Amino acid sequence: MSSIVLSIFLLSIGASFIQRTTGFGFGIFIMTMLPFLMPSYGEATTLSGLLAITTSAAIVWRLRSYVTWQRLWPILLTFIIVSTIAIFALTRIEDHILRRILGVALILISIYFMLFSQRIKLPARTCSLARARTTKKVQVGAGTLSGLMGGFFGMQGPPAVLYFIQSEPTKEHYMAMAQTYFLIGNVMMTGVRAYNGFFTTTVAVDYLYGLSGVIIGTMLGAYVFKHIPNRIFRYIVYAYICISGVIILITN
Repeated sequence: MSSIVLSIFLLSIGASFIQRTTGFGFGIFIMTMLPFLMPSYGEATTLSGLLAITTSAAIVWRLRSYVTWQRLWPILLTFIIVSTIAIFALTRIEDHILRRILGVALILISIYFMLFSQRIKLPARTCSLARARTTKKVQVGAGTLSGLMGGFFGMQGPPAVLYFIQSEPTKEHYMAMAQTYFLIGNVMMTGVRAYNGFFTTTVAVDYLYGLSGVIIGTMLGAYVFKHIPNRIFRYIVYAYICISGVIILITN
């Protein structure tokens, strides 16, 4: 097994492990290294999206009864439009510039979550009140930020996670809505990336190697989630992301 294949395998384990324990973070984790392993940045985001689709699909199927489409469509449609524009823009931006932007984005995201993650909780409120907090302005804003981050960096999670945590009445609804959003969004972005030539033979082959890592990571995440406090684990992840962002900036 080559070093690149082994790296993709290990990254897939780590990314799916994080996704299973926190409900998001697959793209954030895997994109700290994947752009350096793939022939182009566009191919890296395509592979990340394909693997993320696999991770989300099983959760969506199991929690499909918790999905409320009326609250999902506005943010999802906004995301689709913005991320499509961002993906087309990838063909006109040099890879090293995107890596620098990614480095800064990783640092800012990790710092934000380290500082404010304890203030972000699933509020115990009724469904009617949750719907009242779901305004079109908030949906469009979250969808726009998520679309930009998803299209350029393959990490649409943070803005969407913040939105769903604040708008959904229970953690089951939160997980179902977020994973449905990620699943549909990644399927759409994969189609657009394929149209732009980023879905290559290399991506397809590496997906097969990463798939086994996704299965292992998901199983490990399900086990560890029962034994390690989620709060402690999240800080470890955010610290790693911040360090990775610094490394990306230094090495470019």
